[in-house]
Amino acid sequence: MPSRRDHPSRRGLLGGVAIAGTLILLASAWWWLWVPHHRPSLAADEVHAVDVSSYQGDIDWDAVADDGIGAAMIKATEGKGFVDSQFAQNWQESADAGIRRGAYHFFTLCASGADQAENFLAAAPPDESALAPAIDLELIGPCADRPPQSEVDSELETFRQTVEAAWGRPLLVYARASFTSEYSIGALADNPSWVTHFFLRPTNDEWTMWQVHYVARIDGIEGDVDLDVLRLTPRS
Repeated sequence: MPSRRDHPSRRGLLGGVAIAGTLILLASAWWWLWVPHHRPSLAADEVHAVDVSSYQGDIDWDAVADDGIGAAMIKATEGKGFVDSQFAQNWQESADAGIRRGAYHFFTLCASGADQAENFLAAAPPDESALAPAIDLELIGPCADRPPQSEVDSELETFRQTVEAAWGRPLLVYARASFTSEYSIGALADNPSWVTHFFLRPTNDEWTMWQVHYVARIDGIEGDVDLDVLRLTPRS
């Protein structure tokens, strides 16, 4: 009769624990060693990109460029009065490093589209050398207002018309599920899109910018940063 120590069910349990532990270690190694350095292959008209804000602190843009990053979307403003503290520095230094750059505005439901467009254009006036500006639509942050769809449509349209008239180009639209689960994006649905699709290339090919994941490690940037792929020929 087998002893208590080497009972088959005990050995099976220990073996299962060992296998589970090994799988966890392998998954952790994949996440921490492979994912932060993973960059999808590029088509002929694409470049690897990042999107940044003051959260990343001071950025060494020459090092970013040397690490193969060809473009950046840089947070400029939020709502009607907030200007990102790193925007001016990021805007100038990324250009000096030869990186294509665009400015984006975080849209809030707590301010009018006109006021937000004024804030954005004051911080990021039209620049022919830059990428088209972008609007970030997410229901996060301190704004708790949830106006009706008709009001959201009106304010978004005012922002779109004002910024596009100034820049002479259509807005790039980043709309997260937190927003689209509660609101449609109205006329902005026809604009070039900035989509999120983790790791795998989106099956819908009608995108201009693809956010790959949020935990990239890029030379010149401290900590994690969003990794994107930008198509230099915009899609609609």
